[in-house]
Amino acid sequence: MQTQKYGRTYHFPFSEGATSDDKILQDWENILTEELVMTEKLDGENTCLKASGVYARSHGSPTRNPWAGNMWPIWERVSNDLGDLEVFGENLYGVHSIEYEQLPYFFFVFAIRDGERWLSWEEVLFYAELLELPTIPVLEIGRFEAAQIKQLIADRMEQGSVFGGDCEGFVFRNADSFHVDDFKNNVLKYVRRNHVKTNQHWTRNWQKAKLWYQRSFK
Repeated sequence: MQTQKYGRTYHFPFSEGATSDDKILQDWENILTEELVMTEKLDGENTCLKASGVYARSHGSPTRNPWAGNMWPIWERVSNDLGDLEVFGENLYGVHSIEYEQLPYFFFVFAIRDGERWLSWEEVLFYAELLELPTIPVLEIGRFEAAQIKQLIADRMEQGSVFGGDCEGFVFRNADSFHVDDFKNNVLKYVRRNHVKTNQHWTRNWQKAKLWYQRSFK
């Protein structure tokens, strides 16, 4: 059965990488009533593991792109344990705009959907551990004021990526679970200025990323 792809993530109004084609949530401060999880937004391909296969942008049919070749062995290992769960993560097997210098894995879980509900972050961690899958880097968890969020973003951008190199941006999500219809009010992102949005270039001459131990050190 075909299901919906991952929801479109709205930008903060102060997201420097937002363009005229992006969705911006102007009344974003409503999210400040919730406990939030701040994660690094990794520069990869949004990929979903579910019982019927591996899916990228479209959930109409499984992906067979060469830059998703790393996902099928993972799927074969976990598919019998997924049930109705849809596990979403960032696949970094193909280099996009950022080539990370200290990448430990190619795939990082950032959300799990169960029917009409996005699971809480605690539940995401629980299932990711059961499936032996790494999760996206968590930078902060707590309740924040608007000024604190802006300062966190500024400070973290200066530090760069957890995995070395530039940082693409950040995602703030409600730590609790929420209904799929309320996605836009519970997940927001900040993207760096001049971020390359399109995948057209990298797919035409795509290059396989390297894990940290595959790199030569002088």
